[in-house]
Amino acid sequence: MRLVGSKFSSRAVAVVSAAILLLPLAAQAQSGSSLPLWELGAFGLGVSQQAYPGSDQQVNRGLALPFFVYRGRFLRADGETAGLRAIKTPRFELDIGFAGSFGARSDDTTARRGMPDLGTLVEFGPRVKWNLGQAPGGGNWRVELPLRGVFDLGDSAAYRGLAFEPRLVFERRTSSGWAYATSVGAILADGRLGRTLYGVDAADALADRPAYAAQGGLVAWRLSAAFSRSLAPDWRFFGFARLDSVAGAANDDSPLVKRTNGGSVGIGLSYTWLRSGQRASD
Repeated sequence: MRLVGSKFSSRAVAVVSAAILLLPLAAQAQSGSSLPLWELGAFGLGVSQQAYPGSDQQVNRGLALPFFVYRGRFLRADGETAGLRAIKTPRFELDIGFAGSFGARSDDTTARRGMPDLGTLVEFGPRVKWNLGQAPGGGNWRVELPLRGVFDLGDSAAYRGLAFEPRLVFERRTSSGWAYATSVGAILADGRLGRTLYGVDAADALADRPAYAAQGGLVAWRLSAAFSRSLAPDWRFFGFARLDSVAGAANDDSPLVKRTNGGSVGIGLSYTWLRSGQRASD
């Protein structure tokens, strides 16, 4: 039964979408050692995000939502893990994770005007983490290899293709209480996802937007940074910044690509209302 389209279901989808996309930020903001098994709280976040890699327009969102974090040995809802952490050793970890981006209405993006909307895209699938060891200054290096199916929550969770996002991550906690992570990586897509992002059907072609058959391959290069700091026992300040570049991408000649480089930023505050006395095992 198709529910998307009614006022009630559209709002429900928006809330669920935002919770799925922003839980990683709330959970990462509370990361550290000797953590509670579970935590319950809320967070507020403001985001300015590039509509899609190659777009010359931004999508702006402000949200306040509850969050729940659970750090079981195998069952997890923490960071970017959702559901199952199948393997964990000092060197390697295999889990089921998610990521995503907010949707963009085509009527609000000049290049896609009159085309189908880009809905809120959620990626879900396995991820391998390879811990490379300590880095200078007390930080740590790791490689992450997530392979995820992409689903459009604005269209009844319709399948949009596959995404692979390998990245190299450096993370560190300072003696002054700051925690931060930086990463560099690439986003690759199969043909179906490439067409979702950059294809132009003949029916949508205009004089300044010719038909275009998009292909799979490199979507964008990505440089990211995230940070957080405790302000009080229950309050934490956090944020992120991200730069995407479509230089040399498989579809950089699509008429929907208007700018080579684009950025996204977000800043927020989280509050932990309840936490368990039992500590997580790791």
